[in-house]
Amino acid sequence: MNWLELKLALGNLDPERVEEALLEAGAISVTLEDAGDQPIYEPDPKNPSLWSDTRLTGLFPADTDPDAVRAALLAVLGLERLPAHRFEPLEDRDWTREWLKDFKPMRFGRRLWICPSAYVPPDPQAVNILLDPGLAFGTGSHATTALCLEWLDQAPLAGLTVLDYGCGSGVLAIAAARLGAARVYAVDNDPQALTATRENAARNGVQERIGLYSPESLPALKAQLLLANILARPLLELAPRFAELLETGGQLVLSGILEPQEQDIRRVYATGFEFREAARREDWLRLVFVRK
Repeated sequence: MNWLELKLALGNLDPERVEEALLEAGAISVTLEDAGDQPIYEPDPKNPSLWSDTRLTGLFPADTDPDAVRAALLAVLGLERLPAHRFEPLEDRDWTREWLKDFKPMRFGRRLWICPSAYVPPDPQAVNILLDPGLAFGTGSHATTALCLEWLDQAPLAGLTVLDYGCGSGVLAIAAARLGAARVYAVDNDPQALTATRENAARNGVQERIGLYSPESLPALKAQLLLANILARPLLELAPRFAELLETGGQLVLSGILEPQEQDIRRVYATGFEFREAARREDWLRLVFVRK
């Protein structure tokens, strides 16, 4: 089946109203895109912001009449003319395979590989984690995840209790388990992330060593290693909680931090932790601390 795609510059229009208008006009899906490559690193859930140059894409059945869609949008939105837009035919594809074209085996450090299921692991003797893009963030392609995987590759993890706080796809929890951790607690406030972690852990044969928890359901524990690949704002808020969860001498690995945020993070964590090292990749930092 082929499709008709509408790309519409949002301008000053209300995105929710335009989305509703597109759906009323027959769109089967609507997405918002950044037309100007402007990153929003830390959106505020109480005040969600869009890019300064936002584009809205509506997907319609191929036999849709573009003039009818235009007329419907003008009527619903009360406009005399639409902002810049264009209709284009879109050929149907296997979108999963299209995505996987850009996701190839990746090596982190000396022995750790992340491999999509469509590929044979390049080094059968390495620690190979099978992972496809899916429900939750975290394939290793982002700098923040790569920084954590590179650190895990060289860390002595045998027999440790590890906490992956903000587990996403579970890639860090799985890597820790495959590299020798005795028990891993994977924590996330998104049920889809916990579902993804469960499925990925089973695929990699470590489901028996990884427990899945929401922040509220996490039992009292003292981990020897805590990994948190999230963002600076929640990291600042979680400093007291992380101090509770780590034993004295335990290591804390934080990622998802932009360079201008480093000093704030180090200042807040100085109360309960001793700073050890920083590593950079692109604009992102990994900071390592030890529990005092």
